Amino acid sequence: QVQLVESGGGLVQPGGSLRLSCAASGFTLDDYTIGWFRQAPGKEREGVSCISSSDGSTYYADSVKGRFTISRDNAKNTVYLQMNSLKPEDTAVYYCAATFKLCSGRRGRYDYWGQGTQVTVSS
Repeated sequence: QVQLVESGGGLVQPGGSLRLSCAASGFTLDDYTIGWFRQAPGKEREGVSCISSSDGSTYYADSVKGRFTISRDNAKNTVYLQMNSLKPEDTAVYYCAATFKLCSGRRGRYDYWGQGTQVTVSS
């Protein structure tokens, strides 16, 4: 059974950091492009970052460039999203997703989704 499980969310003050993890079971993560998305209350789910399976190339939304870093650890079958300099507007439920397609911030291109982890940035 293909499953993605996110973890690492929580409450953090503005300027703080969190590292989200996306662990896969039932399939080998490095065969897939993995994306991170987020959805704030009342807003559409938006693409944050992704990392390609083919060459490890990455994509970042403009809103997170320079602050977030995506990486993968194939030995642990896990993809990470390191989030630094967090802002209140980063508050959202964060989801990871998998696809065989190329790296994209478009949610329709992804086939498998995790259940999400809440990130709250507040003082």
